[in-house]
Amino acid sequence: MRLGTSSPLVYDSGEHWAKYQKEQGCSAVVFPVQSNEPEKKIIEYKEAADRERLMIAEVGIWRNALSKDPDERKKNRDYCVEQLRLADYVGARCCVNVAGTLGDIWDGAYKENFSKELRDETISMAREIIDRADVKNTYFTLEPMPWMIPTSPKDYAKLVEEIDRDRFAVHMDVINMINSIDRYFNAEEFVDECAEILGSKIRSCHIKDVHLAEKYTVRLEECAPGCGEFPLRYYVTKMNEIDPEMPVILEHLSTDEDYLKYLGYLKEKLNGLYQTI
Repeated sequence: MRLGTSSPLVYDSGEHWAKYQKEQGCSAVVFPVQSNEPEKKIIEYKEAADRERLMIAEVGIWRNALSKDPDERKKNRDYCVEQLRLADYVGARCCVNVAGTLGDIWDGAYKENFSKELRDETISMAREIIDRADVKNTYFTLEPMPWMIPTSPKDYAKLVEEIDRDRFAVHMDVINMINSIDRYFNAEEFVDECAEILGSKIRSCHIKDVHLAEKYTVRLEECAPGCGEFPLRYYVTKMNEIDPEMPVILEHLSTDEDYLKYLGYLKEKLNGLYQTI
């Protein structure tokens, strides 16, 4: 597997960015330039990654393509299309978003997230983005969420069938799906289920940790790697078996110092599994 972070870390140019990522032990990156930035800058960063042999794992979207406001929804879907085209141009393994909501919080927890109406709209949205972008070298993916489809490997596999597009694939964030005590205490079995059901459809993975707080009722809290109880090496071993080139991206830390600290922890924890370049 190839280890990377969701942070561009400190940088002032494409060359600086790529060299610094490599120096920290990363062999995969999240592309730090957006589709609405100058083409010259996009080319600079793509070529810098290529020179340093860094895999571009993901291009992120992180906007609500299901917004209840028509103007906002159109603007966000247009951005999704352009980000997917950017991912295709730079050779990213995938372009990733979450499904979205009709609520005020773009990634929020709402009962309506699980309605037939929103599922049908999610399917239509994914088809529209893929068809408009017409990409050849990458895949559109939806990050699983604890309170938004897909919430399980079976649900994700069903969504793949429903969307029915060759350029729709799977983004794996196993911690986001730890939304029950059963999955928390039977983490290895849940990882096995994810690997068995989704397997070769997985294009990129996120890594973090989860902690069960000793407070009522049930509080499952996301945390940095090693600050929870999830079997991270087991998870990465399974993803590595699916694809030795699988990117595994550390995310959701606040500072570059934290990214470097927990990247160091992962390099030690995953010794023998991750590639260096």
